[in-house]
Amino acid sequence: MRAAFTTATTDGGARTGRVDTPGGSFATPCFMPVGTRGAVRHLSSEDLVDLGVEVVLGNTYHLMLRPGTEVVRNLGGLGKFAGWEGVTLTDSGGYQIFSLKPKVDDSGATFRSSYDGSTHVLTPETAASVQADLGADIQMVLDVCPALPADEPVLRRAVERTAAWAARGRRAFLDHPDAAARQCQFGIVQGGVDPVLRAESTRRTLEVGFDGYAVGGMSVGESRDEMLEPLAVVTSMLPSDQPRYFMGLGDPAGLVEVVARGIDMFDCVLPTRHARHGTVLTTGGRLNLRNARFARDDLPLDPAFPASPAARWSRAYLRHLLMTDEPTGRRLLTLHNLAWLLDFVDRLRVAIEQGRFEAFRTETLAVWG
Repeated sequence: MRAAFTTATTDGGARTGRVDTPGGSFATPCFMPVGTRGAVRHLSSEDLVDLGVEVVLGNTYHLMLRPGTEVVRNLGGLGKFAGWEGVTLTDSGGYQIFSLKPKVDDSGATFRSSYDGSTHVLTPETAASVQADLGADIQMVLDVCPALPADEPVLRRAVERTAAWAARGRRAFLDHPDAAARQCQFGIVQGGVDPVLRAESTRRTLEVGFDGYAVGGMSVGESRDEMLEPLAVVTSMLPSDQPRYFMGLGDPAGLVEVVARGIDMFDCVLPTRHARHGTVLTTGGRLNLRNARFARDDLPLDPAFPASPAARWSRAYLRHLLMTDEPTGRRLLTLHNLAWLLDFVDRLRVAIEQGRFEAFRTETLAVWG
């Protein structure tokens, strides 16, 4: 099934709308928390419902190794397995595998499990098959994601291989007995920060034809300014009636910049990882709660965000939980950071609807830029 995008409002390049998938629909712009092993760290699926989350990601690399695709499939797929009734998306596993420095050739990637050292091979075909077994509403095609900065030959090879793998992954998806009936598959555009390579990769991905399109291989080492021109090249070429997904982005300044260029969806571990290390997202910017100056601070984390799930506790108390390694502290900060970022995206969406996105963007960059 093609993932249909229906535009509701536009303001410059920014847009709001809804994405329809076989498993449900969701409003855009949309931030998707990362549930690496079938759960967002420290939280339950019930927590995510209470936070208003609509889409959750699962990590194919981790789930295929533990508990294994057969277990997830036999227990009803990722959503049922995790007790989550919203929309689910799985990545291809490629990003994690390439971080392990695998042996890569045209056929696929051979890597060793970070759990037990066993050897595995991931190809475009197996990536589609594994994700069909995991049963998420949206699966991602396998691509090649080079770290930046990278030389032109490295980026060129990634674009060529990504295009070849896209065609193979799409055929495997469409040939699967039931994947195409109950899932969407998104293609991924590569090319680093080279606008010419980005345009070529976009064209070749569109020629294959997917249910939605993602921008991969950005926010992986380059500056924000470096990524904006090639991103604009990509989004100008993508169809307006299909969703556009920027992979691995979660800082407020980055979000307003990619939304300004037509992006609808984004995910990142940033809010949850920050929380585990004591960094808090607030209206005034980031706070490092481990700093000694918060030891006697009786203010809530963000006085301007009274809806925070952690609003009843002081900075001093929450810092105490962190410094004593009390797991409750990491849980409360995770709830706060996700709630704050989801509220930020809600306010961003309203700004587009009310025709004041540029003012919202300017205000955001003044704090977070």
